[in-house]
Amino acid sequence: MKKGISFIIIAIIFTLIGFYGSDISKYSSQNKKILETYANIAHDNYNDALLDAKELKNSIEKFSSSPNKQTFNEAKVAWLKSRESYGQTEIFRLSNGPIDNEEGWVAKYYGALEGQLNAWPLDEAMIDYTIDANGYKTSNNIISSRNSFKPSGEDSQSVNVKDITVEAITALNENGGDANVASGYHAIEFLLWGQDQDYNNFIADTVTKGALVSGQRPLRDFTTNKNAKRRLTYLKAVSQKIVDDLTTVKKAWSKRISENCDKDSTGCYRGALLGKLKGADSNKNINSKDALKDIFAGMGVYIKSELANERIAVAALTPSEEDEHSCFSDNTHRDIVTNYQGFKNILLGTYNGKDYGYSMIDTVPIDKKESIEELLKNIEIEINKIDLRAKTIEHFDYQIRPNNPNVKTIIDLKNQLRSLGDKMVDISLFNGIKLSIEDVTNSEETQL
Repeated sequence: MKKGISFIIIAIIFTLIGFYGSDISKYSSQNKKILETYANIAHDNYNDALLDAKELKNSIEKFSSSPNKQTFNEAKVAWLKSRESYGQTEIFRLSNGPIDNEEGWVAKYYGALEGQLNAWPLDEAMIDYTIDANGYKTSNNIISSRNSFKPSGEDSQSVNVKDITVEAITALNENGGDANVASGYHAIEFLLWGQDQDYNNFIADTVTKGALVSGQRPLRDFTTNKNAKRRLTYLKAVSQKIVDDLTTVKKAWSKRISENCDKDSTGCYRGALLGKLKGADSNKNINSKDALKDIFAGMGVYIKSELANERIAVAALTPSEEDEHSCFSDNTHRDIVTNYQGFKNILLGTYNGKDYGYSMIDTVPIDKKESIEELLKNIEIEINKIDLRAKTIEHFDYQIRPNNPNVKTIIDLKNQLRSLGDKMVDISLFNGIKLSIEDVTNSEETQL
């Protein structure tokens, strides 16, 4: 009897091992396919962002050589175009990837450049003049300084700005505080468009007036006005830095994987993510389950706490144009479109209409999948309302005003995006990874 029971127990144990072993094997295979899709989209998305950044740089070079109405407008158009591709890359943040990982070998090779590329909101008065409460131009900024400039804030350091260079701008960025932004897309945006409102009254809008009027920096700021040449020099340096920084990030996702990461970090992050690094670098390979856990959680935090909360809810509920993501150009509606599209790209495994293969939603049961697809459909209806209204009736800064008929649409969108972030808990579970609501929520998000 005891012998028979022993055989039964052993049989049960082997059955369980076989069941869970096959389950683990299944998830391992799925995870690798999802990571391959993720890496390929990252490569192509950052490649497009880099190409658009080079076009922006070329347009600014042309404007600098011959500042006139046409070249000024062309530089603005190039900036707007560059935001379409870069906006979609934002989904790669918050996942311990090369764009913002601040620790270990990933930070060593790639530098966590997100804060240099897209930091916001910025204290624009640090870069150039603004209009104060009495209608006068402010001074004591980087462009007006002829020798060194020391930003405000605790522990800030002076930087020599006699020549405005990539190195000087890099040293000044977030020097003394997060709002002390000197580099990136929004620095260029401010220089091209200038202020869009009275910053002493979020509603008054006394600097530029009109529901479809963005910042109106005069062309003479780059031709005859004081410090015109320094503004052009600043624009050239910042655009060059964006190209340099995106080149570094794209390098991380290269499909050519270096045989020695310390000598050439090209493709090393991609190689580590896909478990393909060999030899001395093999210890950098990232466990696929750990990698996906970071990605799933990062996507949840991004769509829920960053886009829904910080970029939409804070601006709408304050209401504050200063909390718009692109407040100078009034391009915030496109930020919302592209940031959401980036999330959808990774969720569905597609980019620019192309199917990249196995996606993280493929494992979700049909009933759950239909629920997610319905949520995506409703989100897109709300986003399209905001986008269309911004293009035809009034920019986002007017839509967020109290009693505006579109405020409800904006708040509904915020709530739906937060629900989408929570869905990442379910999606991760169907891919063999357990997350909690806390994992997909930034504990430091603004409390509203």
